[in-house]
Amino acid sequence: MNKRLLVAVAAILIIATIVAYNYLGSTAEPLGTIRVSGAFALYPMMVKWAEEYQKLHPKVKIEVSAGGAGKGMTDALAGLVDIGMVSRDIYPEEIEKGAFYVTVTKDAVIATINADNPVLNDILTKGMTRQVFYNIFIARNVTTWGQVVDRPDVTDRIHAYTRSDACGAGDNWAKYLGKKQEDIRGVGVYADPGLLDAVKKDRLGIGYNNIGYAYDMKTNLQIEGIAVVPIDVNGNGRIDPDEDFYGSRDQIVQAARQGLYPTPPARAENLVTKGKFTGITKEFVKWILTDGQKYVEESGYVPLPAEVINEQLAKLES
Repeated sequence: MNKRLLVAVAAILIIATIVAYNYLGSTAEPLGTIRVSGAFALYPMMVKWAEEYQKLHPKVKIEVSAGGAGKGMTDALAGLVDIGMVSRDIYPEEIEKGAFYVTVTKDAVIATINADNPVLNDILTKGMTRQVFYNIFIARNVTTWGQVVDRPDVTDRIHAYTRSDACGAGDNWAKYLGKKQEDIRGVGVYADPGLLDAVKKDRLGIGYNNIGYAYDMKTNLQIEGIAVVPIDVNGNGRIDPDEDFYGSRDQIVQAARQGLYPTPPARAENLVTKGKFTGITKEFVKWILTDGQKYVEESGYVPLPAEVINEQLAKLES
């Protein structure tokens, strides 16, 4: 009788242990490390997301490093990181290799020149068209700043700069010009900060940058020493009121949100993994698409429409 009782008690204890383990396993604080690498464009936003998420889940460690969209994709496909930040379209051949992605925000690439440019006032008044950008960065048949604004008296030569690393900004700027990144001509400079610095140091320089690097995160204004080039979208030779939205970061973010800034160079920002997002990484990405969206606009990025967010959440759960 005692032996049977002991067996019954032992069985009850085993069942209770299993139930308790399952319960605690489903409600316990997430624990582990999430490794992230990739696009300079998304890096500041990802750092903000990581900081806020770790406040909520202090047992989760999120390591974020920048290195360009190409590195983010390569690292994700190789399993070197849990999340790759890719600030461009995902190519079919990458999907064939197992790349799975969700879109988490939008950004834009903008042309930047030195604030001491010899025809700065003309450029700010007239803007530059897509064709002029093409002639500077691709065809190279516009070689002086005087040619840009139809002033033969100005013979200062244009110094074009481009990205030397495989990146979303270069890919997107080239797509705007109907080409590929390798078709952009100019002095190659590594990374977004490097390209901006090259233009700041060169009175005759022109380059392109992501919004987050051309505008100061604290003041909301253009970085000192550079000027953002307004695009003459309708090609009428002047910047009309509905094309004049470059004075502050908030203005251009709203313009991109409303579709006033061309797409490209406005573009989606993606998070990539190999296969599917799982475990704590999936929970982090789900938080980014829900509660994490409240940090998007204040960080200088473009919020996603509700229907797009719902599509991405459904894709995450598929």
